[in-house]
Amino acid sequence: MKNKIPLIGLVANVVLAVTKVVIGLLSKSSAILADGIHSTTDIFSSAISYLGIKISEKPADEKHPYGHYKAEVIAGFIITIIVFLTALGIIYSSIKSLLKPEIIIVNYLSVGVMLFSAVLNEIMARLKIKYGKLYNSISLISDGVHSRVDTLTSIGVLIGLFVSKYFAQADSIIAILIGFYILKEAISLGKEAVDSLLDSSAGKDVEEKIKSILSEQKIELSSLKTQKRGSVITANLEIKLPSNLSVDEATKISERLRQTLMSELKNLKYVSIQIKSHNVSTDFYKNDFGVGFGWWHGLRGSRGFGKKLGPADYCVCPKCGYRVKHERGVPCNSLTCPKCGAKLVRG
Repeated sequence: MKNKIPLIGLVANVVLAVTKVVIGLLSKSSAILADGIHSTTDIFSSAISYLGIKISEKPADEKHPYGHYKAEVIAGFIITIIVFLTALGIIYSSIKSLLKPEIIIVNYLSVGVMLFSAVLNEIMARLKIKYGKLYNSISLISDGVHSRVDTLTSIGVLIGLFVSKYFAQADSIIAILIGFYILKEAISLGKEAVDSLLDSSAGKDVEEKIKSILSEQKIELSSLKTQKRGSVITANLEIKLPSNLSVDEATKISERLRQTLMSELKNLKYVSIQIKSHNVSTDFYKNDFGVGFGWWHGLRGSRGFGKKLGPADYCVCPKCGYRVKHERGVPCNSLTCPKCGAKLVRG
């Protein structure tokens, strides 16, 4: 459903763009024409949003181990640039109309098209925001906010149509205000997209939730780093456990913590937990199909496990220590230990 919403928006924007441009030209209203041009750019925005979401849904691969989630953010950034340039164009054309105002023909058709635009844009805004929150999609939420802006601009144009009877420049002034409002929204959306591209943290709420889960499990947190990657987040934790615990016990606690984090935070796709007190590190990645791929990065230190091996070197049995050289393209967890029958892991 997530990638169908932009397609529905695309069809709606085609209908609105054609209708408003035609009515704007017939009624000689620069505000309706400006809104029509804005709806034309919305067609491209919906198409870019669809492509971004489609690419972001591709599963992780060797070249993109964290997935393709940022494709959605890049799409959002491109949309922001389009909206920004459109706003500048609206302001420019409206200033020209302000200096040389024309008589606006106000009729039932011009009023009707703006009412229709306001209602349809509000429906699309609610639909996009609803599913954007459901799927934690930056692209859909931003597009929903964009549609909400269109609703407000349509209402503004309606006011301008009536006021222009008594003040000829009212239509152009309202169009200029619309342009500046769109400009403001473009800057706001652009900042959010840039933050995501620069790997900003997942936010205070997410980090407080992670800390709360650790507190409930009575685990001491040494450090926490989170990253927002499009519609998903990743987390890197460093924890301390009692030194009298065996590596096996410490690893089980780490695994239980990882399972809790993944179940409580639905958009958490990648977790790395470093057990500082035991020099143990585990990673876990959950792909788009809900299947997890976990592997040991190494066990090292003064507990007799020897030198740490690179994650690309061997497939290791976690029970008896049997190991075999890792073959590229063959997942370790698809192999079985010939000694004890356990599934092998990277190590």
